[in-house]
Amino acid sequence: MNPHLKVCCISSLAEAELAIELGADVLGLVGHMPSGPGIITDDLAARITAAVPPHIETFLLTSQTTAAGVIAHHQTVGSTAIQLVDELPAGAHAIIRKALPGVRLVQVLHVTGPETLAQALAVVHDVDALLLDSGNPDLQVKELGGTGRTHDWSVSQQIVQHSPVPVFLAGGLNPDNVQNAIKQVQPHGLDLCSGVRTDDQLDRAKLTAFIQQVRSWSA
Repeated sequence: MNPHLKVCCISSLAEAELAIELGADVLGLVGHMPSGPGIITDDLAARITAAVPPHIETFLLTSQTTAAGVIAHHQTVGSTAIQLVDELPAGAHAIIRKALPGVRLVQVLHVTGPETLAQALAVVHDVDALLLDSGNPDLQVKELGGTGRTHDWSVSQQIVQHSPVPVFLAGGLNPDNVQNAIKQVQPHGLDLCSGVRTDDQLDRAKLTAFIQQVRSWSA
């Protein structure tokens, strides 16, 4: 089966329509971030979530680090899932789940080294999915995604092998490396942003080439 395809950094209704036309299963909508591409207003994100077909998932990327902040952000946008790009305090996931029943929680882990496996195992039972990215939340200005960099896929492979929930792979994926990524990591889903964009715009040719590589591998 083809891995689920999440096209992130959607910046307009036209980009959402293009991604869906070419085969996206999930759209990523980037809220306020300390750095990185694709940030849109909550109003635009809400208009996109309201416009997409019911079978398409929408992930709201939030950098909020409190349960109350995450809940308020989601209530403004109304996505089917929340992508938590930063670490939350103990107990926050349970509070969010109680307040937003039916909304999937996807925890981002930034793969900085072998220690990320332990971080994954510590949070995996609190969420519906993991997403492995290449940021660095320990910098003075946090990198919480959209770096265009790959990370150590051997660590991601271990996390996939040990995770009881689906795992998305992000970080520097493009048409040239996606088959190797699938072969090594075997993720449930693929998350892409900069690898299929040109001049900050979703590129039809690049996204088509990416999807062709995924389908060729799966075939």
